[in-house]
Amino acid sequence: MHLGLIGTGMIVQDMLTMVGDLPAIKLEGILSTPHSVDRAQKLQGTYGIKHVYTDYDELLANPAIDTVYVALPNVLHYQFTKQALQQGKNVICEKPFTLAASQLDELVALAQSRDLVLVEAITNQYLANYQGIKANLAKLGDLKVIECNYSQYSSRYDRFKAGIVLPAFDPKMGGGALMDLNIYNIHFVVGLLGAPTAVKYLANLDRGIDTSGMLILTYPTTKVVCIGAKDCTAPIQSTIQGTDGSIVVAGPTNTVASYTTTLRETAATTVNQNQHAHRMFAEFAEFDRMITTHDMPRVRQQLAHSQQVMAVVDQALASAQLTLG
Repeated sequence: MHLGLIGTGMIVQDMLTMVGDLPAIKLEGILSTPHSVDRAQKLQGTYGIKHVYTDYDELLANPAIDTVYVALPNVLHYQFTKQALQQGKNVICEKPFTLAASQLDELVALAQSRDLVLVEAITNQYLANYQGIKANLAKLGDLKVIECNYSQYSSRYDRFKAGIVLPAFDPKMGGGALMDLNIYNIHFVVGLLGAPTAVKYLANLDRGIDTSGMLILTYPTTKVVCIGAKDCTAPIQSTIQGTDGSIVVAGPTNTVASYTTTLRETAATTVNQNQHAHRMFAEFAEFDRMITTHDMPRVRQQLAHSQQVMAVVDQALASAQLTLG
């Protein structure tokens, strides 16, 4: 994979700390805004990125770049992904894929018409621990209750209360707790159970944005609660409960650092099967494989999952009467 990085923010900086462990990924360029050029140049020097761009068209015109990684504010995902696909580039897009399911459907159709790889960067779907949970799910018997809590007080919330609205709390930028934190919980659950039969989002709203909220997903025999909060905090964990046992994930659903299985009349066992300490390693290793081998069946499988997630997001936003973008 010959990669162009779109953005210089925290997620790109985090990704760069582990990409050296994937030598097949070549860093061909990075795009920054004019006022962030100094930061981009520092990243270039530290990680050996070949070129710094402030013009997206120029980056896309580089024939050495076959894939772009869109890691911009949520509201820009659709626009920048579409432009890259139109220029014949594969795209890895950060979560949430888009702000609406219809936007994602359009991007999927465009990518498929051009036989390009389009995937969402959503860490938990590629982690070995998550795959282990899926493999052990049947041991729990009939699933009854799932609870995922990703509550993390945001330093930006203090500024929000003071009247300073940054992208994380800006509805026009696609911010809010659902899109920032609860999205990981949605991916976690939908990856296990598929699409729910009903969705209801009980959100704490302030100035048109959800600072926290409780998402209720209904399945035929399983009830799910996904909590995401940026205005308060609590122990971060997820619990899957069945008639024959439970699985507990300590920590957030974007890392799935380990999981503990407890079956009836059996001692609890905690395992960590992840192959790398960095949560993004597994997904980028798989993205590189998918692109290098042009594994389109796998791409379609992942896109179908992302489309199910975006359908849940659409229903959640409508339920809470939230408008983003």
